[in-house]
Amino acid sequence: MGIRHAKTGDASGIQRLLEQLEYPGSGAGLESRLERMLKDPAEVLLVWEEDRKIGGFLSLHFIPQIAMEGDFARISYFAVDEAVRGQGIGLAMEEEATRLARERGCYLIEVHCHERRTRAHAFYSRQGYEESPKYLIKRM
Repeated sequence: MGIRHAKTGDASGIQRLLEQLEYPGSGAGLESRLERMLKDPAEVLLVWEEDRKIGGFLSLHFIPQIAMEGDFARISYFAVDEAVRGQGIGLAMEEEATRLARERGCYLIEVHCHERRTRAHAFYSRQGYEESPKYLIKRM
């Protein structure tokens, strides 16, 4: 099937991939979070489906900018199943995210990727992402 927009019934497949990203226990309430995200016009949640199995997902947010002509997009979660990595699924999903961001008039896409995910860093570098080292957070 390929890339499609997610639906709430994809929760178990997305949960399995979140566990591969080392987010254990994130399944509690996942379906309700998906419902909320799917209703948000500033959010796109894509999945890669093959033989009724979720092989990847990507969460893309569109963020309006007051000082810039265009908005920007942020990939907040992106995972491809360990069993099917290296088959072009991630590339296709990133290209679709880029297409959607261009369609929305975004001037850039950003992604936060933990320093331990070196294979992901190499992937993003091949797609034209460059490092922007300062990232500050405040936990609530």
